Amino acid sequence: MKIVMATFVLLGLAGRVPAATVLVEAEAFDDYGGWVDDSQFMDQMGSPFLLAHGLGRPVEDATTMVPLPATGTYRVWVRTRDWVAPWNAPGTPGRFQVLVDGKPLKTEFGTEGAAWHWHDGGQIVIDTQKIAVALHDLTGFEGRCDAILFAADSDFIPPNKDPDMATWRRKLLKLSEQPQQAGQFDLVVVGGGIAGTCAAISAARLGLDVALVQDRPVLGGNNSSEVRVWLQGKRNLPPYPRVGDVVAELEQQKAAHYGPTNTAELYEDDKKLAVVRAEKNVSLFLMHRVNRAYTRDGRITAVVAQQTRTGRRVRFAGRWFADCTGDGCVGALAGADFELTPKGHMGRCNLWNVAETDQPVAFPRCEWALNLADKPFPGRTDGRGLLALGGWYWESGFDHDPFRYSETIRDWNFRAMYGAWDALKNIDKKYPNHRLNWAAHVSGKRESRRLLGDVILSKEDLLGSKKYPDGCVPTGWKIDLHLPEKRYEKGFEGDAFIAKALFTDYPRPYWIPYRCLYSRNVPNLFMAGRDVSVTHDALGSVRVMRTGGCMGEIVGMAAALCKRYDADPRAVYENYLDELKKLMGEGVGKRSGTAGEN
Repeated sequence: MKIVMATFVLLGLAGRVPAATVLVEAEAFDDYGGWVDDSQFMDQMGSPFLLAHGLGRPVEDATTMVPLPATGTYRVWVRTRDWVAPWNAPGTPGRFQVLVDGKPLKTEFGTEGAAWHWHDGGQIVIDTQKIAVALHDLTGFEGRCDAILFAADSDFIPPNKDPDMATWRRKLLKLSEQPQQAGQFDLVVVGGGIAGTCAAISAARLGLDVALVQDRPVLGGNNSSEVRVWLQGKRNLPPYPRVGDVVAELEQQKAAHYGPTNTAELYEDDKKLAVVRAEKNVSLFLMHRVNRAYTRDGRITAVVAQQTRTGRRVRFAGRWFADCTGDGCVGALAGADFELTPKGHMGRCNLWNVAETDQPVAFPRCEWALNLADKPFPGRTDGRGLLALGGWYWESGFDHDPFRYSETIRDWNFRAMYGAWDALKNIDKKYPNHRLNWAAHVSGKRESRRLLGDVILSKEDLLGSKKYPDGCVPTGWKIDLHLPEKRYEKGFEGDAFIAKALFTDYPRPYWIPYRCLYSRNVPNLFMAGRDVSVTHDALGSVRVMRTGGCMGEIVGMAAALCKRYDADPRAVYENYLDELKKLMGEGVGKRSGTAGEN
């Protein structure tokens, strides 16, 4: 049997090639065209995929050249799905074609199946051993493709479920069963948001050999050009005015805001990357998703990450680890205690905006989107107009498992956006010269797992100003919990897509105890960011990014003491707290920051 899989490695497609044929290497590919890398769902998919994120305008083709072992007849399989089928929505917005040497296969893809599956594209006769393969988007409405397979055996059906599919793919890609060794590190930081980036920089400046493992091509997480959320919280406050110096180094010069002026360059992705790459003790691994942890006697010994475009696996050994994923991924893999509020947790956003052009712009009816023809939503009925579209309160997922339904929650945000714009343009006949300008395809998350430490900070602690001897990170944000907005929930009960913020004030700043920043049962695991040891209510205050960045700075300092004394995170509190406070007074920034604002 001869099988060839067109492997869109650089493009984010996780196709696989059997040993009997030729693997399409990464350097053989062209660019993405207009498709975007959707590797954020690798934990669900086991592989990344490409997304035709065109906001209703078909995107440019993604292309590559594929060598075949022989000419002849091949059956083509395309792994994809109809992304609105989980809701039995009418229409198929994610339609696309596969072109072989410029000619489309007869089958259109993205037209069937709520789940990811191999869609049979029929047989074609190929008379050359090197073919041009392209993904040709037909709609601009979020079509998606995982892999393309060319099989000379017309009876062959590729496996679709793990572990069989994962094993089959690794074999066809000729990937080693054993991951490549990245090396031995003092501290392995997983997650390159503001918290993780600050942890890596802080530890490196104090002499540790650090690996920073990030699953996206940029740093900053929610504060990146991919998600576009600006920093909130406080930093550089007495009695530790140097805590926050590293956050200040990463912070943007201009404050971002909603609407079409919330542009990518405001987030200064290159500056964050430059600050990290200037640290000689930091080894930066972008586009690597950690999906396995090795433990011995309850301690983490190593984590394994999968390169999101090639499928290559890399092993990072370390003495200490920092879970800065926001989702508590490393902790969960290592058996750390955690809590997750199953219903009523805060949701996630995909920010979006519209822009005016100098001529009329049509927008197609979206019968598959949320039907908002006669429904109120911000920007339609509240008098705020365009400024109310696509803000933080366009949020969903409150009652859904944030991991199992991750892709579904993001897609619900898409359906809300497209439904609202359809209603404004085609029902209300407003904004004839406006178009959808930008939408984040990577969700901005607020809440999932919270790893448990020796102290679980509570709302009552904040309200009562309870003082802990190890207070180390200043809060500057009110308790800010997001709930479904009842005015807009009718007809969407259990699937709200508009949120309201419930604010509770308390005496600020409050100093979060260090004991919230390490695991109570995995002795060499730190955490920083929104997955630290707090209750659901307290998370409403500590989850903002300046605060998370300060947590990262403290983790780096504590890790340095762990190395100095060959100790674990708990021992820093028990035996070396005064030394931690000394480091907090000195700071690790290259210059002293000034007090950050809410």
